[in-house]
Amino acid sequence: MISVHGLIRGYEPELGRDPDTGGQIGYVLDLVRALSNNAGVEKVDLLTRKIESPEVAPEYASDTEILSENSKIVRLRCGPKKYIKKESLWPYLDEFVDRTLQYFKAQDRLPDVIHSHYADAGYIGYQLSSMLNIPQVHTGHSLGRVKQHYLTESGMSKTQIERRFRISRRIEAEEQILEHASLVIASTRQEVDQQYGLYERAQPNRIKVIPPGLDLSRFHPPNREWQPPKSIQHEVNRFLTKPNKPMIFTIARADRRKNLDGLIRAYGQSPKLQDAANLVIVAGNRDDIRDLDESASQILTNMLLEIDKFSLNGKVSMPKHHQPDDVPELFRLAAKRRGVFVNSAITEAFGLTLLEASASGLPIVGPNDGGPIDIIRHCRNGLLVETLDTEALGETLYAVISAGPKWRQWARNGLSGVKNHYAWDAHVTKYLKELRHVVHSNRKSMRKRIELLHKPPLIHAHRMLVLDIDNVLVGDDKATRKLVEWVKIHQKETIFAVATGRPLQSALEILKTKKVPTPEVIISSVGSEIHYGPKILPDIGWATHISYYWRREAVVNELKKIEGMKLQPRSNQREFKISYTLPKENPPTPEEISKVLAEAGLRTNLIYSHGKFVDILPLRASKGRALRYLSYKWGIPLEQMLVAGDSGNDEEMLEGRTLGIVVGNYSPELERLRGHHQIYFAQSQYAYGVIEGIEYYRFCSGPDHYGAPDKQ
Repeated sequence: MISVHGLIRGYEPELGRDPDTGGQIGYVLDLVRALSNNAGVEKVDLLTRKIESPEVAPEYASDTEILSENSKIVRLRCGPKKYIKKESLWPYLDEFVDRTLQYFKAQDRLPDVIHSHYADAGYIGYQLSSMLNIPQVHTGHSLGRVKQHYLTESGMSKTQIERRFRISRRIEAEEQILEHASLVIASTRQEVDQQYGLYERAQPNRIKVIPPGLDLSRFHPPNREWQPPKSIQHEVNRFLTKPNKPMIFTIARADRRKNLDGLIRAYGQSPKLQDAANLVIVAGNRDDIRDLDESASQILTNMLLEIDKFSLNGKVSMPKHHQPDDVPELFRLAAKRRGVFVNSAITEAFGLTLLEASASGLPIVGPNDGGPIDIIRHCRNGLLVETLDTEALGETLYAVISAGPKWRQWARNGLSGVKNHYAWDAHVTKYLKELRHVVHSNRKSMRKRIELLHKPPLIHAHRMLVLDIDNVLVGDDKATRKLVEWVKIHQKETIFAVATGRPLQSALEILKTKKVPTPEVIISSVGSEIHYGPKILPDIGWATHISYYWRREAVVNELKKIEGMKLQPRSNQREFKISYTLPKENPPTPEEISKVLAEAGLRTNLIYSHGKFVDILPLRASKGRALRYLSYKWGIPLEQMLVAGDSGNDEEMLEGRTLGIVVGNYSPELERLRGHHQIYFAQSQYAYGVIEGIEYYRFCSGPDHYGAPDKQ
């Protein structure tokens, strides 16, 4: 399991602490526990981000947390030590890929399945699955195109959405994940049809509906003797004049989509509803609203303004603090007071809180959208409503509160419906049935993967210097000669490698012309080929690995539809690389080319460089992935690879955990890498820039001194 963002720990998870620590965290933890209790599962590792910061509990900095005899949480470093929001994680996800590969290498065996959660973990899982031939299962939880749509509808501009949420990168990653994943798990049929249906590369035959489960040991109705804990009763009652009235209850993050201010308006506009019941809203924890992040602070402020507008003091309770163990007790308190649980969200992919309420014997009201439709169809324990219609929402809540005997029938229906349709045992049974099919289908590639892992390492391969050829290794003959001298001096301790867009023969010819010795490793044709010198032996395993879903002729035929794209000379074309020159006037964008190929069902990797060239590669091929393959295959840590490049086709290999050098004569497309914690921008050009970077990193100063100097 991979779930990267938010705060994850096994005991007392801080659900609702912030927008990134919500229902997904609870879902993943419950799924891990349910799987670990099943006899068909040998072991479950939940991989997440390690956070070392005084702002969060120290448990999030521990490398391992045992959940059960055969399950644990594994925390890996990714980006800065501090806790950051999920939208800021994207530049560091390649580092998580690298650390996961190292973690896998230290294990007795590789996992049978990688299950990723949300787009960020999906991006990680996609790369791991591609490199290791391990099938990927993915759960989206929420989708970028859906979020983009409702943010646009709410009045945000495309520029605002992109700046705040980096939505285009997320959507492109989701497209790749949906195209690649062996299985995608959705919660409802509506999610499949209306949400995944927005994606061009979604594979409907690989998407299965398996509703989430619920921990029925935590959520159950109150018995006659039950009394609420005094701390909870005090926290709820202290805002209320008549606390024993029926309780309209909701618990949700302070998020615009949850429509909490709309719920208060619905209550405030209905005097009869105010007479009949109190409104209790649990919207996370706070001491001072002004200390919250800007979005949550604004939402809670708007809620208080609505309370003041309708003079609802004494009728609305907004508890400031609660613990995870308090949540089931709050549901039971609402049931004890013959209340109703309401999910007032604008849109709801599933609605786990509706299940928690149902299992607690509490009738429900939910949006007439997504998951709530399925939940009420199965459980028959409440009503659906258009939540943006405040008058209708108020009337619906009043209908449930005043339902008399019908209220008790709804409560009983909810208990039986959850038990029959939403218990974790039922979820795991369906889940493992699908996984067995996925693993069985992958047996052939698993055998190839095992052979790959048992190949011997390169002799004396403690570290590696990897250089692009054009404009890096060559371009200034004097600088090239000086760098070659360095390579010869350090050849016993450092593997010399090149990674180039040139085809193999062209690379060898230019190296010979410039009197550069044959490298031990040659990554050519933009990462689509790997050879070992001096005998130029091909890496057959890499060719087998990247041939997955590669249809070369079909790609060429489809791209004839794009006017102006011109195939480069035959000498630049390879089995796993198709190279084009783009027109100077109105060149097609990467998105336009990707769309043409995706519509034809072609799965590829596009590499742009110097603003005028594009290479089409197999889905699994690139310079960066070739480096990670070599690192994993030969046991050379990525942080002991010093990589130098100058253009866009070097970008992927510069990112991640390698030590990167951008030479002074770099192309503008690499400017966005400036400031990356392990990429050095040299002042000197060509090979002199490489030498400058070697000195900066103290790359061969001994095993205790190599690496990036501390940066302020």
